[in-house]
This record gives sequence, C-alpha cells and structure tokens, in this order.
Amino acid sequence: MRPRIALLNAAHDGDDNRRNFRRELDADLVEYDVTERELPDTFAFDGCLVTGSRASVYWDEPWIRDLESWVTNAVDRDIAFLGVCFGHQLLAHALGGTVEPMDEYEIGYRTVEHDGENELLAGVDESFTVFTTHSDRVAEVPPGANTFAENDYGVHGFRKENVFSVQFHPEYDPETAETVTKGKDEQLTDERIEAVLDGVTEENYRAACEAKQLFDNFTEFAARHTDDGTGAAAAADD
Repeated sequence: MRPRIALLNAAHDGDDNRRNFRRELDADLVEYDVTERELPDTFAFDGCLVTGSRASVYWDEPWIRDLESWVTNAVDRDIAFLGVCFGHQLLAHALGGTVEPMDEYEIGYRTVEHDGENELLAGVDESFTVFTTHSDRVAEVPPGANTFAENDYGVHGFRKENVFSVQFHPEYDPETAETVTKGKDEQLTDERIEAVLDGVTEENYRAACEAKQLFDNFTEFAARHTDDGTGAAAAADD
C-alpha cells in the first residue's frame, strides 16, 4: 500500500508545486495550501513534505507561524518529514537551527556534494547536479542534526532522526526552472537571468534527474517507519 503523505504546499501560486510533487512522489498525497492557513486536522500520515516558497521563514506572517507550530507538533509525534528549499529552512528553524539571508543569490544548475552515508541520497552520485534558487540559507543546523550535503553556498541537506531536508529543488522540471528564473527580475540583473536561462538545457535537466531518487527513498523510509510501529499508525491523534 502506498504511503499517505501530507503535502504542505507553501507556494503562493501552488500550481507548479502541485504538478511537480504529484509527478515525483509515488504516494497518496493530501494537499494543504498553507499560505491560506490550511493545515491538517490530524497527524495520521506516514510522512509530510513541506515545499518551497517565495517567503522567508523569519517573516512575521501568521501562516508561517501556524505552519511552524503544526510541523513542530508533527515532528514530536515521530512522523517522517521531508523539507525542500523553504521547507528545509522551516524545519531547521522549527528544530532550533538558524536561518539567515545570504549575501549572494544561488540560482541555476549547480553541483552539490553529499557524504554517501545518508539514506535519502542512496543511489545518487556523491557529486551531483541540482537546480537551486534561494536567497536564505541554513546557517546552523538544529542541535543533534547531521549535515549530509553541501556546496560552496552552504548546507544543502541535513537529517535529524526522522526529519530530512534539502535546500535544492529535486522536483523541478525545465518549465518550472525557466518560470522561476524569469520571475527574479527584481532580484537579479538581466545578465544573470539570461546566464541562468542559458543553463536550462536538456543535458543539465537529465543530470539533475538523478537526485529525484530521493523521493523514492523518502517514501520507502516513510512506509517502513510506519510498519515499524511509529509514523501514522502510532501518531494518530491522541
């Protein structure tokens, strides 16, 4: 049976997130538009995924605080989590880490290194290609967390117990990469945008598809975690 996963969609226009994650995750997804303060009224999930967003976790917005509170409670109930970009930063912040603005925007297809020891990236080359787009970073991972992926811009993956997170976007297709890049016209110069768009090639996309393995790794972990007697079965509302 496929795992039941809460998709906590933090995009203000969530169509791309919806399409991309539904394509990549072999799971029964229950979606919540968290920017509209939609949150589950149950913790009965095998796993949860917090998506990317144009927001920063340190903004003083009610939906962010509501999301952080719900996520903290869900983590306390031992539910498996995956965070992507904003989700990576939100999980770090919720678990006691530090998120801060960066001096330089990281965007485009770039190389990330992982330590070869984390099951989320099992089957992925230790030096791999991903699409990145972010102006905040996890400056300090949460206490007790292990950093398993990084590049010269900083932390790209950490794990704490049943929580996994990545800064890069394994879910992106070329259409999303182009749309997001073109939308950075207020943050980046025309020259920088054109340079990133020039890199949105079939070759780079095919290379980045290797990292999509993490979705299967996560859903398998979430299902196994539940079968072991925790996760959704044990974490259902008490």
